[in-house]
Amino acid sequence: MRFLKHALAALSLGLVAISASATPANPQNGVDYRTLNKPQQTESGKKIEITEFFWYSCPHCFAFEPDLEAWIKKQGDKIVFKRVPVAFRDTMIPEQKLFYALEAMGKAEEMQKRIFNTIHVQRQMLNTDAAIADYIAKQGIDKQKFLDLYNSFGVQSKVRRAAQLQQAYEIDGVPTIAVEGRFLTSPSIVSASMGNASEPALAAGTLQVMDWLVAKVTKEKAPQAAPAAAAPAKASKSK
Repeated sequence: MRFLKHALAALSLGLVAISASATPANPQNGVDYRTLNKPQQTESGKKIEITEFFWYSCPHCFAFEPDLEAWIKKQGDKIVFKRVPVAFRDTMIPEQKLFYALEAMGKAEEMQKRIFNTIHVQRQMLNTDAAIADYIAKQGIDKQKFLDLYNSFGVQSKVRRAAQLQQAYEIDGVPTIAVEGRFLTSPSIVSASMGNASEPALAAGTLQVMDWLVAKVTKEKAPQAAPAAAAPAKASKSK
């Protein structure tokens, strides 16, 4: 969805000298990642907050998911990982409600890969209330409990909050990864320095940039070492 837009941006950035030295291994702000004009508050404490903005029906999100899952596992307890489903138009809202209803049931992560496969491998669309209800009924999930949550005030509130986050994080396409409420990167963003690379290569490059950003934030969060106490001055000897 956002690849064409960022392909044009990458073309113009390619004319700038900085892009010549920018790579995912040596990421540059404005090329391999972006810094938000207004940092967003995070709730991760000493850990680093990683947020993926995604859409179930996005083929690039589907392609990126296995690499992202493997990366998350490697981070251990260094990070707090969150997902935010986006909606660039009203027809995408049912998929947001699908995610938040499953999240309320404690089944969002369990169903993530299954939903992606249903849409992108089995070619079954899950973009309407009726299609989602029929799908859930076949997954061994309590359909009535799901629908009660799907249509609840709580899920509607989360959908509104997702829209606020999408605007605050300046999300113009998916998948996009936010690091600590300050930095954004994605396969399409790293294409600015990687050029016409394959999707797997762009995914790998994105993870490199994420590693670099996590290391950067980790260093910034580390408590500064206290300066060594000055040695006591020696008394001068009287002559």
